[in-house]
Amino acid sequence: MLVRESVKVGDKVITLETGRIAKQADGAVLVTSGETVVLVTAVGAKEARPGTNFMPLTVDYIEKTHAAGKIPGGFFKREGKLRDSEVLTSRLIDRPCRPLFPDAYYKDVQIIATVHSADGENPSDVLAMIGASAALHISPIPWGGPIAGVRIGRIDGEFVANPTFQELEESDMDILLAGTRDAIMMVEGEGDEISEADMLAALQFGHEAIQGVITLIEKIRDSVGKPKREHIVPEADASLVSRVRELGLEKTREACNITEKHARYDRFAEVKREIVEALAEEFPEREGEIKDAYEALRYNTMREQILTDRRRVDGRDLKTVRPIDIEVGFLPRTHGSSLFTRGETQAIVTTTLGTRQDEQRIDGLIEEYWKSFILHYNFPPYSVGETRPMRGPGRREVGHGNLAERALKKMMPDREEFPYTVRVVSEITESNGSSSMATVCGGSLALMDAGVPLKSAVAGVAMGLIMEGERYAVLTDILGDEDHLGDMDFKVCGTEKGITAIQMDIKVAGLSAEILDEALDQAREGRLHILDKMNEVLDAPRSELNRHAPRITTLKVKPDQIRLIIGPGGKMIKAIVDQTGVKIDVSDDGTVAIASPDAEAVQKAIAIVESLTTEPEIGAKYTGVVRRVERYGVFLEIAPGTDGLLHITDMSWDYVENVEDLFKLGDEVEVIISDIDREGRIRLNRKELLEKPADYDSSRRERPAREDRPRREERSKREERPRREERRSSRRDEDDGNGEERPRREERRGRRDESRSEGEERPRRDESRSAGEERPRRDDERRARRRGASEESVAEDEPRSSATEREERDEAEEREPRKRRERGREERPRRARSGRSREERDFGDDESSARESEYDEERPRRVRTSDEDRPRRSSRFEDDDDSRRARRHRDDRDDDAPRRSREDFDEPETRVRTPRRAEDDERPRRARRHREDDPRARRRDREDEPRRTRSERDEEERFERAERPRRARRDEDDVLDEPRPRRGRGEERSGRRSRDERYRDDDREPVAGRAVESPLIVEPDADDDFPPRRRRSRRGYHDED
Repeated sequence: MLVRESVKVGDKVITLETGRIAKQADGAVLVTSGETVVLVTAVGAKEARPGTNFMPLTVDYIEKTHAAGKIPGGFFKREGKLRDSEVLTSRLIDRPCRPLFPDAYYKDVQIIATVHSADGENPSDVLAMIGASAALHISPIPWGGPIAGVRIGRIDGEFVANPTFQELEESDMDILLAGTRDAIMMVEGEGDEISEADMLAALQFGHEAIQGVITLIEKIRDSVGKPKREHIVPEADASLVSRVRELGLEKTREACNITEKHARYDRFAEVKREIVEALAEEFPEREGEIKDAYEALRYNTMREQILTDRRRVDGRDLKTVRPIDIEVGFLPRTHGSSLFTRGETQAIVTTTLGTRQDEQRIDGLIEEYWKSFILHYNFPPYSVGETRPMRGPGRREVGHGNLAERALKKMMPDREEFPYTVRVVSEITESNGSSSMATVCGGSLALMDAGVPLKSAVAGVAMGLIMEGERYAVLTDILGDEDHLGDMDFKVCGTEKGITAIQMDIKVAGLSAEILDEALDQAREGRLHILDKMNEVLDAPRSELNRHAPRITTLKVKPDQIRLIIGPGGKMIKAIVDQTGVKIDVSDDGTVAIASPDAEAVQKAIAIVESLTTEPEIGAKYTGVVRRVERYGVFLEIAPGTDGLLHITDMSWDYVENVEDLFKLGDEVEVIISDIDREGRIRLNRKELLEKPADYDSSRRERPAREDRPRREERSKREERPRREERRSSRRDEDDGNGEERPRREERRGRRDESRSEGEERPRRDESRSAGEERPRRDDERRARRRGASEESVAEDEPRSSATEREERDEAEEREPRKRRERGREERPRRARSGRSREERDFGDDESSARESEYDEERPRRVRTSDEDRPRRSSRFEDDDDSRRARRHRDDRDDDAPRRSREDFDEPETRVRTPRRAEDDERPRRARRHREDDPRARRRDREDEPRRTRSERDEEERFERAERPRRARRDEDDVLDEPRPRRGRGEERSGRRSRDERYRDDDREPVAGRAVESPLIVEPDADDDFPPRRRRSRRGYHDED
């Protein structure tokens, strides 16, 4: 039968469904809230296992990763061992359910709660607890429920039932409560120093909130509940119980007053043995019943003594705390340590500080998160004088550690204030009750000993309860026996101001509000007493961290500067770690944590990080290292990856002639930033940090500010000033260095021309050089002249040596080649331009052919001795007679001969084309270059443009060459069909290379296996290191070294 019912708790709706899923289980309930769905089943064995004398209840709470749309990690990709959060939730379900099973019920019961859907908004632990109660209540398993659970939060002073995850972040308490209709069964939670009154009010609010859920579960039980299995509690033999009481009552009372635990236990064991021996003959084969009767006698004797005499097992009254002994810092190499002893319970608690890299990653159901505060509780078997295998931590250890962690977590400093990962480990060395509270006290002391700035010291005390009918007694600081034989284990942790953590387990049907109020007040008295004892030893955290603890310094940088610290592939951060030995952790928000026990290493790492992330500011002072020295200044590295220019004019108040006289590579220089341009280039200044000389003449050394200069209207007009050429010529013509007036350039040129005889031509530049003499490179000549000029300028006998004269000489030298080219074009005979039409020029006529024949007969021809002297050409270049004549004419004539165009040699439609041969494809082909593709022709066309430096011209040529589209190779036949472009007057042939290009080719380093670019493509020889260059001249082709 399918049943689905809903109830509203607070502003959340909880739905219970049964009869559709897991119908073979004794009880199965599907609990839904929002989009969170939990399936809870309960199954009980019909028979008890032989030899079982305890309640074998097993609760497993399992979070399936598919509930959150995730796939488990690891190699197996499936859920395995329960996580700590799952173990804690299993304990939350177990503790309120276990006391409601009937006495002497020794049959196995298993409760499994499985989370199948999680919306990330509604917690599933409360739903699992409600589902477990409903499944048990509708099952045939005998159980005294139902119960219900609720989570309590407080936001802005208002209590909230079942708050969401987002609301819990704003709440100052997180309390989980479970109870029946009449009483509270279990409490566990934490708070931000909650007062006892507020805690009691929260418990009452929670108890009222669960009433609707309990009503709903009973309604479902009435609809689909199964009959309960019969369970008969065995009754003890009255005569046997009477005989045991008669023989062992007085001896048991005496044993109850023994203070020492093991002595008391030994006395109890001895009395039990005596009774068994005494009654063995009277009650044969009933040894087990005799022992059970004695345990009942011991239980009742101890409880009656407390209720009647108000005296406890170790002789204390109800409110007295056992003697406390405290030592701090007794372990020399730990960051913080304490030895806390209270009665016969002792714990060694240590604190270890780490960096962010030591945080614990928690693979939660909804999302992964990191824990920076970790507390581990260990309970080795020797602490109680027992032996058992040492395996992983059990559920009890996980639960006790979680309680202590909750108590201390609220008092930990903020992450920004204390950026450490903290791990507290509690090793219980002795145990006689309240070992978890000893962990809280010892952990607080160990943290303060390590220098952790706790907000306040924290202490904990365990409260007990003995209740018989209307009589009850609340016990402070209970022993192990009082925990085992009592009715309540109520642990309260907190500071002087309030409660930080609470845990309560009830073994009876429930507690009233009056008992809870009394227990909270009594717990506060005991907690304050323990805090006083702790403050006597260590009342505040250490002012400094332990000398063995790492020092962590945090910096805040911009998020976009994180890449500068990490570097490409982590190169930069690894280099910092290698150089300093520190640990560096960088958060996504720009927080940089640097940790190391060595304070000097930390400061060094901080300086590196600050230099990487500090943005240069105008006026900031830096100590830079010289990385490059130039004639105009030096480049300083003021920060890793940040350079600036210290110009020669900003180095000193005095005149600096040579930069290398002041600075060398690797020198450290203190400078300030004087300017940062739009491109981020930094200009540095050093002289501002130097003392200004008293005799410094600012008008002579510095240019006046623009606002101090007269307005343009007030200055003399440009027409009134002499032109630059007149001023320069006047300076040059004033004196030639010998006291006489220097003649003008035109007069000097005329004198040189008159010195030559009439008809004598000016000697060519190449002929003026002796045969075999290699022409020096232009830049070498210029540098040599500059060196000579500088050497002469420092000579004592030279009357004039100034920067102005050197600049004038350089200008004259650079203008001289251009002047020579202009004179050469003027003196070169011009070619008579034909007046014929384009068709006549292209195809010629009979008269032009005759003139060409006469011209060829008059000129001497070069005689080739063999075919080796002739460069290899494709048959496309050897087609007809007029083409051969044109090539011979082009190769053999000199510069003085009149230049003739190709149309003078062409005949109208009489060209005979030579057919292609097969071997033509194997011969190298020469790429014909069009005039418009020739950079030299473009350079000659731009001679009248404003003058540019050689580097500018080369850069423009490279840019144009890269942007120019590649021209497809064309066959010679296609080329011949088109008219050849005419060259202008004074132009050189495009096949010739300028001197500048030849000099640049000479500077290229030869590369093996690569042919050097030339007008003729040749195959490199295999034996040569690099191929020879082929140069074409008027005399033919030749190799050039």
